[in-house]
Amino acid sequence: MTEHSALPAIEIDGIGKAFGPTVALDGVSFRIAPGSVHALLGENGAGKSTLVKLLSGLVRPSAGHIRVFGKEVAYGAPRAAHALGVQTAFQEMTLVRDLSVLDNMLLPYAPVGISGLIRRSAARKAVRRHIDELGFSVDLDAEVGELELSVRQKIEIARAVYRKPRILLLDEPTSTLAGRDVDWLGDIITRLKATGTTIVFITHRMREVRAFCDTLTILRNGRHIVTAPVADVSDADVIEKIIGRSIEQTFPPKPDGAQAFGPPVLGVRDLKVGRKLDGARFDLRRGEILGIAGLQGMGQHDLFLACFGMAEITRGDVLVDGRKVWLGSPADALRPNMAIGLVPEDRKSEGLFLKLSGSQNATLPVVSRFTRFGLVDAAAETRSVEEAFATVEVERRALWTRAGAFSGGNQQKIAIAKWLVAQSRILLLFDPTRGIDVGTKHELYVMMRNYVAAGGSILLHSTEIPELVHQCDRVLVLYDGRIAAELEGDAITEPAIMRPALGHAGDVAA
Repeated sequence: MTEHSALPAIEIDGIGKAFGPTVALDGVSFRIAPGSVHALLGENGAGKSTLVKLLSGLVRPSAGHIRVFGKEVAYGAPRAAHALGVQTAFQEMTLVRDLSVLDNMLLPYAPVGISGLIRRSAARKAVRRHIDELGFSVDLDAEVGELELSVRQKIEIARAVYRKPRILLLDEPTSTLAGRDVDWLGDIITRLKATGTTIVFITHRMREVRAFCDTLTILRNGRHIVTAPVADVSDADVIEKIIGRSIEQTFPPKPDGAQAFGPPVLGVRDLKVGRKLDGARFDLRRGEILGIAGLQGMGQHDLFLACFGMAEITRGDVLVDGRKVWLGSPADALRPNMAIGLVPEDRKSEGLFLKLSGSQNATLPVVSRFTRFGLVDAAAETRSVEEAFATVEVERRALWTRAGAFSGGNQQKIAIAKWLVAQSRILLLFDPTRGIDVGTKHELYVMMRNYVAAGGSILLHSTEIPELVHQCDRVLVLYDGRIAAELEGDAITEPAIMRPALGHAGDVAA
């Protein structure tokens, strides 16, 4: 049977899904060819993750039909999806943080012997062989919760592949990956495709769509917009179809001419933190966006935590307004004379309390400012939060709706609004657009520019090099825990960042 006559691997026919009054999917229909890599694109809240949950058996559709290799399915449990050969690696990872890597890899299908006991020795050998074949290193006895976010994501992917899927759903797998880790995933996709595995790939990065995918489907507001070969759609067309309008320029322009930045507001001198960062020295000036570039694990995470009082400083100093300061905890960073805010790598577990409302999240760091005689001044609190939410363009219902009910983009806006409520004059933004759609990214880029134009200062780390090129006034490149290069103005280019990031600092000087 030829590829053209073969049944579709996945057929979505008039699928609808509503959660109470909220319609997540509305009559969506399209097909995915067997053995293809198919991109699923759309803004946060467009319905992509709901569709993945339907295919994964986590929820049932309200209307329509799903067929897998021609067989209509009505499963409402993950085991039923697994029985059809469907496996999923989620962005919001399903790993159990308190269990070891090995135990997570085996859940829930650990091999058992005749006695009913897990054949642990055989399982360990099989998992070790699998992970070695995938080309990454991890201690099988390590507790998952102690590992870096990118390593946890690779384990999530490795577990799905370990189950030998016929259909693999990758829900924003690269949102926590960068550089060589993305190439690592690309190699896995190539190998799986060669064996006939069908892959559904959700991402916000068009570079990855073009590198990995054959076809694409775009959803907007829960509706199907287009399905087409990747080669037939330009980047500009994709953006317009995703957001329903064109964005003439993704990044806002940098100020023209020589910029007159203010005095240094945050600095480090000979800073050594953790096992990587060693000897860092720089100044962040008022009105400046200073980028921190570097491949995964080069010390950038330790640097940001140290500047927010969340990591022990082994050597060196942190300066605020030119004076040495002691940051023993985030409470120190929040003091009015410091006014430092951190948007962390993982907004869901580190930046927000998902069961609290957006308003409660936004005022939590400085709730004492709205308290009189032990009671919260609700009117003053609401006014402050409303102003911050308007600045970051988050929906007003976030005042009373729990943060976990919002899309990833709106959650990130709430995480940033929190520091506007706290009147932070220094923002530490660690990969702030991770897992966010192109429209929301543009809104955050504009917000950053407006923030520094008003006198704020931003220290920005991003795993997307174009963000550093187009958003930053200066960029420092970390390699092996040290600053390998400093770039400014027109010298900030992707090659100029990547060469020192890969350890070729001499090429930059040339």
